[in-house]
Order: sequence, then structure tokens, then C-alpha cells
Amino acid sequence: MKLLEERILADGRVLGENILKVDSFLTHQVDYQLMKAIGQVFATAYAECGITKVVTIEASGICPALYTAEALGVPMIFAKKHKNITMTEGILTADVYSFTKQVTSTVSIAGRLLSAEDKVLIIDDFLANGQAAKGLVDIISQAQASIAGVGIVIEKSFQTGRQVLEDLGVQVTSLARIERFEDGQVVFGPADA
Repeated sequence: MKLLEERILADGRVLGENILKVDSFLTHQVDYQLMKAIGQVFATAYAECGITKVVTIEASGICPALYTAEALGVPMIFAKKHKNITMTEGILTADVYSFTKQVTSTVSIAGRLLSAEDKVLIIDDFLANGQAAKGLVDIISQAQASIAGVGIVIEKSFQTGRQVLEDLGVQVTSLARIERFEDGQVVFGPADA
């Protein structure tokens, strides 16, 4: 997605060898126009798949997931990183390691929100090691729902995330694929959509 790549080049900051900071438009402050365009691209890519739900993990995946759900005309569910007192029964959970935060969290979705009749599109902001998306695949499988694919806003192709998901038989669609960081700059590879 050319618009996204241009925004990454203009406003993204490379930190160290493998971190991209995009807090001015995605992970802290949100550019709703860009998120709406991202949602439309994902919706178009999966328009013929019969999607009934869009699923993500809080927090930075919520905006692109919500706009994708809006474009598809379906509900959006986000997995919670902290179970609250109202989540008392039928909870679907998975442990997820965050590459950026370097912590493992148990993420949860109320089981009544997913069923075997659902066809789910997973949306997330980044794909690095694939653990967040893998955790969502696990939760969706616990509900016996099917997975149409995983939509990723920014993929770090030099890490193992795509392979982890493809080994699970899940289709991955990334809008911006970073091949490498070179001298503090982003070098893109071919995107999926």
C-alpha cells in the first residue's frame, strides 16, 4: 500500500536493528483517514471470503481492525490483555509474547462472541515473530470458527512471523513489508495488497 509506505518513510523512526516506531500515526496517535484507507484495502482483499467477524488484540490493532470491520459490515472483537471481573465464564485464552514489550500476556475473548459458524479475519498492526497472531489463531480455533486470513498493517519480513502463520495454514496479507533496516532507513519488499 503505497500511501502507508510513504507515511512510514515520512514519519516512522528506526530504533536499533529491528524496531520501527510509528507512534505518530498508528501505535499512539492515530491517523483515522489512513486507518480508514487501510480498512478498505483489507476489506477489498477479503470481500469474497464471507467474513462474519474481525478479530484483533488490544491496543494498536483496534483502529485498523475497526475500520476493516466497518468496511465489511461485520462486528469487530478485540482480545483483552487483562481479564476483568465481568469475564467470568466461557473465556477463550492464549498466551502471547510481545516482541516490542518483551512480556508474555494471557489474552482473552468471551467465548459467546465466536462460534463454529463464524469466518474470521484477524487484523494486527505489526507482524514480527507471529506470536500475537498465533495466539488469536489458537483462540479462534478453540471456538471452532474458521480463519479466512491474517491482515497485517506492517510486516517485518526479516523476522519469522509470516512463516509461523503459514506453517499453521493461515493466509497472510501485509500492506507494508519491511525487508530490512539499512543505515537507519526502511527498505521495503513487495506488499501483498
